[in-house]
Amino acid sequence: MSLVLTTASVLDRDKVAYWNDAVSRTLVPMTVTPRGDGPFDGRLATNRLGFLQVSTMEADPNRISRTPTLIAASSTPLVAVSVQVSGTATCVQDGRRADVDEGDLVVYDTSRPYSFDYPGRFATHVFQLPRRMLGVPDADLRKVTGNAIGTGDGFGAVLLPFLATLASSADAYPPAVADRLAGNVVDLFATLITERTDTGATEPETARGNLLLRVRDHINRNLGDPDLSPQSIARTHRISLRYLHRLFEGEGITVSRFIQQRRLEECCRELARRGRTVPTVSAVAQRWGFVNPAHFSRVFRAAYGVSPREWRGRRSAQDDGGSSPVGTSAPGTGPVATAGAHGAGLPPYSG
Repeated sequence: MSLVLTTASVLDRDKVAYWNDAVSRTLVPMTVTPRGDGPFDGRLATNRLGFLQVSTMEADPNRISRTPTLIAASSTPLVAVSVQVSGTATCVQDGRRADVDEGDLVVYDTSRPYSFDYPGRFATHVFQLPRRMLGVPDADLRKVTGNAIGTGDGFGAVLLPFLATLASSADAYPPAVADRLAGNVVDLFATLITERTDTGATEPETARGNLLLRVRDHINRNLGDPDLSPQSIARTHRISLRYLHRLFEGEGITVSRFIQQRRLEECCRELARRGRTVPTVSAVAQRWGFVNPAHFSRVFRAAYGVSPREWRGRRSAQDDGGSSPVGTSAPGTGPVATAGAHGAGLPPYSG
């Protein structure tokens, strides 16, 4: 459940003091100075995903500053990433001044002085994690802090939609999922820093590789959606369809073929399970995104050389101590499977 702090019900004369205390206790100790003369309005919603803290701050124009004195009063050094949702800001850290526009990212280190100046009403997502979790050299981190990172291209274009979605749904994940998401965010932040410090490549392989991993993970999590397609994947990740196909060129398989291959593999696994309640072949097919049972049977046989029912029957016979039907082989091992499901040279998925 989100912790929400707001000045809405606070007396006008106490709003600034309340907001100063709320921000300092929730994020890190800092000084907030309003830029207007009227009653101050602010709202701060915070959730935790394991060791990652996710906050969304909306407020009237103000200046935030973190001084050496306030830093000395803090215990754990944190690395933060701010995503400008609306409005603009000016960030200063490590001698650098960055003008932050809507959609930009800013990385900053709470163990060193910094300031944010918001000239108008604004909203921002703030992601905080312990510095020790990031695993990047201090020298690399210092090269990135205090810079506005645009999200029109590069890895920033991949990171922004993910962070925006995470911030809007941070209170919806059970603890086990939250912990895994926190680990993923650390990897993504480390990749962002690597991209920004690697000046020798126009398209760093780390960024491309992480995008491909994200796409594959998205596919694996949405196999049961019959509308999963290259077009929907490109829209979700805010990349062109052409670039999506380019990502998979190096994998030796098309996007559509990879989706079908993964669906077939999951169907195989489920059809091989035994229990008191055994789902029908049609139910298994629909669960993994095959709308038409006849189509599912055709592509299954084309990939593995046997029908889904024959595959289930053979697995039951093996479990009961019988022998496999003549002329069939386990999916992924026989010549038909090699030419069908794995003809592109990819090993069976094991994630």
